[in-house]
Amino acid sequence: MASPSRSSARLFTRACQVLPGGVDSPVRAFGAVGGKPPFIDRARGARLYDVDGRSYIDYVMSWGPLIHGHAPRELGTALARAARRGTSFGAPTALEVELGALVRRLVPSIERVRFVNSGTEATMSAVRLARAATGRERIVKFAGCYHGHGDAFLVQAGSGATTLGVPTSPGVPKGTAADTLIARYNDPASVPKLLRAHRGRVAAVIVEPVAGNMGVVPPAEGFLPGLRAACDEHGALLIFDEVISGFRTAKGGAQAAYGVRPDLTCLGKIIGGGLPVGAYGGRAELMDRLAPTGPVYQAGTLSGNPLAMTAGIWALSNLTAPLYRRLAALGARLADGLREAAGAAGVPLTVNVAGSVLTPFFHAGPVTDYASATAADTAAYAAFFHGLLDRGIYPPPSQFEGWFLSAAHTERDVDRTVRAAGAALRELALPDGRAGSLRGRERPHRPSRGADS
Repeated sequence: MASPSRSSARLFTRACQVLPGGVDSPVRAFGAVGGKPPFIDRARGARLYDVDGRSYIDYVMSWGPLIHGHAPRELGTALARAARRGTSFGAPTALEVELGALVRRLVPSIERVRFVNSGTEATMSAVRLARAATGRERIVKFAGCYHGHGDAFLVQAGSGATTLGVPTSPGVPKGTAADTLIARYNDPASVPKLLRAHRGRVAAVIVEPVAGNMGVVPPAEGFLPGLRAACDEHGALLIFDEVISGFRTAKGGAQAAYGVRPDLTCLGKIIGGGLPVGAYGGRAELMDRLAPTGPVYQAGTLSGNPLAMTAGIWALSNLTAPLYRRLAALGARLADGLREAAGAAGVPLTVNVAGSVLTPFFHAGPVTDYASATAADTAAYAAFFHGLLDRGIYPPPSQFEGWFLSAAHTERDVDRTVRAAGAALRELALPDGRAGSLRGRERPHRPSRGADS
């Protein structure tokens, strides 16, 4: 039996006195779905166990890194061995070279790679490098694509595709925001229009090749090749933010799956096997501009630390073709099951799936960009979320996040999830087919787009 002093409710009350909002990353606070979060005590395989003694089938999976499941025994053994040798040296190790060579072999566009400590650090550094390489200052990003919490990324579009960005978080300088231009994801014309309007001033176009932070939205046919062509025509660099899609969409990332080669790639999550890590890489002539071989400065005390490198080597070395086939089959099974359950309940639902990641949108669909994603009924998702949580299923506490499967999930887990979803959707449905109420729970605030990266 759980100790009353360690109950989730008591811990959250205490956490709010110690941590801003009681959490260290906003989405964990359940502000988008209402209620208070369970505090997790341990995890194994596909399951979480909270301090109150409840267990859940987990579809957050630490927001994507845990493609092999929670706490694989072999990984634990490798980390324990590495920790006995030392947790950080502030000096080069063979492990950095080994993981770097592995990344380079799996992602052909990467000739050189630099390890950092988070996805945010990777994207910030890649943009700095792109600006230095091109001698230009402006960047293009897409509405709904999240690239971490760097100043240049926390902006949104104004009244039109050519409008300069405005800050969407206090503390972001207006001058920084003005150098970020906003395009529309899956709109092949929006980027060339911006590049023409700002000819010779755009350093890079940065994109999630498979959007994961407005919920999962795959690229439309021709969209990514169109970006490559537009960047080539205008002398801008193409940056793929594969922090989520890297090693999720395919063994070589989304760029391998869709056959488009970026100039720079940002990685994270899976390459750390569940430990804090990030990386960016690309052509040698670009990456060699970094210090110490070039003038572009970037450094980090814990970059390439032996624990993260050990976990990354283990995680990438255990990616296999049969694993990807199995994960894709589980993803399709879960997506089909959710669609069928929603149809039976009379609830409008669109499920986007990309391999082992999916998002059910409470919207008749289709969902192809940020505007259609944010048309989803967030109140319905909040009620659905709590209906699943009550039945031992832990989905993301936000309509605009991906659900992640892992090697530890089974068909039985998926089928149990579909049954729970069916019950939650039936509770949600009204006679006219509209989504139901929040059953007395706090109505959610509009969720942020930022993944827990």
